[in-house]
Amino acid sequence: MDSLENINKDVINCEKCDLYKERMNPVLGAGSSKAKIMFVGEAPGVSEDRSGVPFCGKAGGILDELLGKADLRREDVYITNILKCRPPENRNPREYEINMCTSYLNRQIELIKPRVICCLGNFATAYIMKKFDLKDEIQGISKIHAKVFSVRSLFDSIKIVALYHPAVVTYNINMKPVLEKDFSILRNI
Repeated sequence: MDSLENINKDVINCEKCDLYKERMNPVLGAGSSKAKIMFVGEAPGVSEDRSGVPFCGKAGGILDELLGKADLRREDVYITNILKCRPPENRNPREYEINMCTSYLNRQIELIKPRVICCLGNFATAYIMKKFDLKDEIQGISKIHAKVFSVRSLFDSIKIVALYHPAVVTYNINMKPVLEKDFSILRNI
């Protein structure tokens, strides 16, 4: 039987793509194994690579603020990424890296069985929407942010929510009210 511990061991020993060669720490996932809400980002950044903890840098501070606005706490949700290792220079994930790494994410989803999956940014949104047969709905995050999609899975119905990645606020502070408004919808679902 699979477990988060087994997944973590597999990620730690993973050599499927070259990202493992330069990582300091794989970033596994954190939060409640019984979470009803899962947040999926794209890949670890430099702070995450140093610590092995998802969303612990500047974007993580923003995520914590946004969770607070939605009356959520980090320990009540599960936070992970589509890639478990940091791409060099924080570049975008490459398709073959996503293909190699998402088996771990899929296993996390199967174990946790979230009722809501919040996709943070374009890469997470595209991957999750393809996974749950929403390919025809994929658009840039600026067009579908805060949209809620309902799908059936093997274990239940799931809501997929497309959200801007919290890092957008580090580049454009004017986006903070948009993200706060978008995250507030999580209170109702």
